[in-house]
Amino acid sequence: MTGDSGHAPAPPPVGEGPFVSREEFDALFAAVRTWGRWAAADRGAWNRVTPEHVRRAAALVRSGTVVPMARPWDTAPGPDNSKPALHFMSDLGDVEPPEPATHKDFIAIDYHGKAVSHLDALSHVAYRGQLYDGRAARECVDAGGARFGAVSALGPLATRGVLLDLPTALGVAWLEPGRAVHAEELVAAEQALGVTVGEGDAVLLRFGGPRRREERGAWDTGAASAGLHVDVMPLLAERGIALLGGDGDSDVRPSPVDGVHSPVHALAVAAMGVPLLDNLDLEALSAASAGTGRYTFLLLVAPLNIPGGTGSPVSPVAVL
Repeated sequence: MTGDSGHAPAPPPVGEGPFVSREEFDALFAAVRTWGRWAAADRGAWNRVTPEHVRRAAALVRSGTVVPMARPWDTAPGPDNSKPALHFMSDLGDVEPPEPATHKDFIAIDYHGKAVSHLDALSHVAYRGQLYDGRAARECVDAGGARFGAVSALGPLATRGVLLDLPTALGVAWLEPGRAVHAEELVAAEQALGVTVGEGDAVLLRFGGPRRREERGAWDTGAASAGLHVDVMPLLAERGIALLGGDGDSDVRPSPVDGVHSPVHALAVAAMGVPLLDNLDLEALSAASAGTGRYTFLLLVAPLNIPGGTGSPVSPVAVL
């Protein structure tokens, strides 16, 4: 079929499909849901991480190399930063008594977006009016913040991190915007990198967006970005992961799901109780992992203790 112009419609970006109906998505949501599993429900999948998980993760440390993964505090507006961070000086040594002179600054951020490295807590995402564990969003979140699933309920996390470096596994510099990664590709990446995702792991996905931005310039990542197709989520649910993150926000855009703009967010956070790490910079970790041939490490995530917060800016580190 052709449009009014007489030309065939443009095909979707490579890898974006297959497209998923709302009915198919709802069935998938029900299939991966873990509601009612944990007494401390607002910690969700972080309940999977036991002291034994932490001890095993700590045993992965060999060189003691610490690799940061947070992007710089970005105060410059751009197509991928519509709400820039604020940073200004509030004391230049001229406010308090003269000795010792002190210098102070002020920072503020609307961090849920495409520019700031941050953690999504379980109160951040509702699907069909429900947060994780079937809690009614309107009863749990209001102008005062979240009374269920707040970031303060999560606390810090130490567990085994697994880097699935997709460009490295596929032999490319980066995945182009709009490219969806499917379940079989994640399994192939595990095999190529010599890792297997297991229970209590934090899975970090490198799509290569920061490198593409550095070489090609900024673009509207809300309109087009590489990410996961929803067919990956049953695999991650079966593996029992505790945390999912990446150098985008894990969702492929445009979304392949009818009427759902962030389906991986809905499945991970609202169905599976898996917090998300968004907008990391995994380039240094990619290089370090390639240099050692090891794609597992001790991961440390320490969100700010914000009562009622739906998430937090965060600066996670990998210790190799």
